[in-house]
Amino acid sequence: MTLSAFDSVATARLSERAADARRSRWVAGAALLALALLGVPFAGLLLATPWRALALQPGDVAALAVSVRYTLLALVLVVLLGTPLAWLLARQSFRGKWLAEALVLLPLLTPPLAMGLLLAISFGPYSTIGRACAALGLSLSNTPAAFVLAQVYGSAPYFVIAARTAFEGVPRELEQISLTLGQSPARTFMRVTLPLARLGLVAGVALAWVRALGEFGIVLIMAYYPRGIPVKLWVNLEDVGMPAVYPLLWLFLVIGLPLPLLLGLAARRRT
Repeated sequence: MTLSAFDSVATARLSERAADARRSRWVAGAALLALALLGVPFAGLLLATPWRALALQPGDVAALAVSVRYTLLALVLVVLLGTPLAWLLARQSFRGKWLAEALVLLPLLTPPLAMGLLLAISFGPYSTIGRACAALGLSLSNTPAAFVLAQVYGSAPYFVIAARTAFEGVPRELEQISLTLGQSPARTFMRVTLPLARLGLVAGVALAWVRALGEFGIVLIMAYYPRGIPVKLWVNLEDVGMPAVYPLLWLFLVIGLPLPLLLGLAARRRT
């Protein structure tokens, strides 16, 4: 290689490194801007909270208890019903699978207020299902059952989608090996599939918890009573103003965020 050719190659490499450095700085700057924008609402809450004048409004503690109690119940139902559905969608091919997938996505894509109206039409006191349930002594309007129903519809799609992705990530070869070694399908599911899919399942549970706890639009239509945290926050804002929102909003964050974080940390420690 001649000296001039060597200089040309060196110059080209230096130019390429300079371009890479500029791209890296641009990416880092964009990432920092994105993080800053994501943190602005929480920093704003921290700075705007009147710490010396915080006082819960009447009914705030009751709303907190309602949300936590019924969200836990809704989460149990979502996991019990959503896990088999997610596994079926991930592992089985069957006629009409596209329809099952669409039915999972529909509640997710429907605006919450519209979803609440759909549930009121389908399960309300004047619907066929509502009248049948009322004959059995179960009302699905402004009752704890209606509250849980609204939360299930608001959170189930998130869990099913995350769980399906988790099951799809489990190598089928490992399940087949377990079956050839004499393990039953149920044992294979419990001992192979679930442990390998746990990170995705935990993410689904955490997401469903947050979505159910914070569901406002569907709950507003289906179960204005008993008042949970989101509806009570709206009532406080309408009746009193922003100062009445801060205490319950902080409680909502303290109650809602630790569980997903702890579940994620616990799952990752077992990897």
